[in-house]
Amino acid sequence: MVGPSYTSQVELSDRGNPKGKSFSFTMKIAESMIFDGKDPTVSASKVNTTRAINVYIPKLYKDGDAAPVLIIQDGPGEIGQVSNALDNLTTSQDAKRKLPPFVVVAVQNGGNDSIGSERGLEYDTLSDRYARFIDQEVLPAVQANTQVKAAYPNLRFTKQASGRASLGCSSGGAAAFSMGWFRPDLFSRIIGYSTTLVAQQDPKAAESKLYPLGAWDYHSSKELIKSDASGKDKQLRIFINANQNDLGASDAESTHHNWLMANQRTAAALKARGYHYKFVEGMGVGHCDGKVQSATLADALIWVWRGYEPSAN
Repeated sequence: MVGPSYTSQVELSDRGNPKGKSFSFTMKIAESMIFDGKDPTVSASKVNTTRAINVYIPKLYKDGDAAPVLIIQDGPGEIGQVSNALDNLTTSQDAKRKLPPFVVVAVQNGGNDSIGSERGLEYDTLSDRYARFIDQEVLPAVQANTQVKAAYPNLRFTKQASGRASLGCSSGGAAAFSMGWFRPDLFSRIIGYSTTLVAQQDPKAAESKLYPLGAWDYHSSKELIKSDASGKDKQLRIFINANQNDLGASDAESTHHNWLMANQRTAAALKARGYHYKFVEGMGVGHCDGKVQSATLADALIWVWRGYEPSAN
């Protein structure tokens, strides 16, 4: 538990260390092969025409190396704090408080929120679609971007899941969780704040036939986590958070929308299956409270990247 008094971690601020390079560009949603904005569950009024992509490449990254990478949902999101953490912690002399020089790619959602929206489709659907979108479309677009290529002509991303992480808040956290759960071969390090592990999947989605309660089914009577035969073979490291007032609706009919309960139940399921996980509850605050992130994000990044070893692939 953290709080109810909060202090921002110094590693998340600019401390004057050498900086890397920042880039930004947009992708046209209609040109995507995976999320083109035309899914039958999505209202046309809840889809953007483009999505912004923000990229930060730290000073210590060497062009041509197979770069580890962190994806941030709802970009630019936490990219400023994460960039500062990289500047401060890739050069740390403390082996226990050190980060590898991973590339940060912050991806804007496709538009709006919740059921019937492009964001809801991308983040709240229990499938591997979003993980495939990042792997097959976003990362290649970063490599192909003119400005990025001019600065890093040989930029490439590691193919190893151990070098790929994802971070998000609310439904963005649920997306990070599903990226690792459904594609542990692509992403293995997960950070979710106020993680939307609740019933927010569109009931008209094809995935509802298997998972009628959406992300709630990770810890529902279906016991998606507990019943998974692969168990620890997924090799995931999972940081999740929910806060004391992260309750959502509290009436009996809306139990499946209680964020705090959902994260507590998920943590219990992860513990029962022996996963490497950390669950942090923020006291005295509500949904996606920035004070919690500022007080814990450096620690979360250090913990989730623990054990990472660079690879040539």
